[in-house]
Amino acid sequence: MPGPLGDITVIDLSRALAGPHAGMMLGDMGARVIKVETPGTGDESRGWGPPFVGPEDDPVSTYFLSCNRNKESITLDLKSDDGREVLTRLVRHGDVLIENFRPGVLDRLGFTVERLHELNPRLVVLSISGFGHDGPQGGRAGYDQIAQGEGGLMSLTGPDAQTPMRVGVPIGDLLAGMYGAYGVVAALHERATTGVGRVVRTSLLAAIVGVHAFQGTRYTVAHEVGHGQGNHHPSICPYGLFTCGDGMVQIACGSEALWARLATAFGIDPKAPGLATNRERVAHREEVTRLLDRAFAPYGRVELLARLDELGVPAGEVRTLDRVYDWDQTRSQGLVIEVDHPVLGTIEVPGPPIRFDANTFAGGREVHEAPPALGQHDESIRKWLDTLD
Repeated sequence: MPGPLGDITVIDLSRALAGPHAGMMLGDMGARVIKVETPGTGDESRGWGPPFVGPEDDPVSTYFLSCNRNKESITLDLKSDDGREVLTRLVRHGDVLIENFRPGVLDRLGFTVERLHELNPRLVVLSISGFGHDGPQGGRAGYDQIAQGEGGLMSLTGPDAQTPMRVGVPIGDLLAGMYGAYGVVAALHERATTGVGRVVRTSLLAAIVGVHAFQGTRYTVAHEVGHGQGNHHPSICPYGLFTCGDGMVQIACGSEALWARLATAFGIDPKAPGLATNRERVAHREEVTRLLDRAFAPYGRVELLARLDELGVPAGEVRTLDRVYDWDQTRSQGLVIEVDHPVLGTIEVPGPPIRFDANTFAGGREVHEAPPALGQHDESIRKWLDTLD
């Protein structure tokens, strides 16, 4: 099955993570994604590790595997006449072009937005930068951890205001890719009416600010500056990580009814001074945490989670990644898929997070392709262009 984007061809000039993640999302939905890489080295993430897997003389980066499924790879030197000529042909026959060069680099290669739309007026261009394409710092290079800091996310993460902490995955890159793919799909929908493609722009900074959520309005409206508060919610209590007899559990009491049920079941007076309303409990969070940790102490984690489930109180444990990927619930959602890699053979990789209708397979396509070897499709893509031309 080709998927909902089965008639779309994407030229992916991007490297590292933000752009490749956007391209992978489009590929998951059935688009044909042609990844353009530098001869000899390819995408920088091919060299990012450890871990590397496979033969010592041809090691494969697991980082690269994470963001390049459902793509083909062609190597082009865009500073050469041949490379620019092949890219010109790809642009003529493509629907989407993704790039995350620093602002101005693509222009210097001879592919300004005006030139791209001269070659193909229907082309949708996704351009991802670090801090935006204009403004006083529009030319800055974008790296995830720097953007997490500059975008305020690190100041909201960590145990306290004095200990900023980065998120455990490159979330700025991933969010920029997600927003970019979202913008591309909207532009393709518009193109169906207008017949004309447009440029979609986003950045790591924009993506991080875009998910500030209640922390954003906490400042813009209430003029309060949020900061890291560890594993407890700044506006809801109890909502966070608690200890029990043999480990930790998380609970989320988002209503007064849930609090009353939880407190009563564990011998706590839900109407006691300082506990009666969410606003009071947030102000007395340390006391609430102390009371619940003491109430949970006689229980093992499995027993406690079963009891909370009986009460209808949302709860869960903190899983390591091995336990996430081996979990039958994860696998039931198509979040682990098998692909045949040209070097590694059959491997398992994380799967697309979207399913359609009653399909048992993940994403918009039934068969997923492994991330490609460098230049794996050099010959087949050139033959395809010859056929079209």
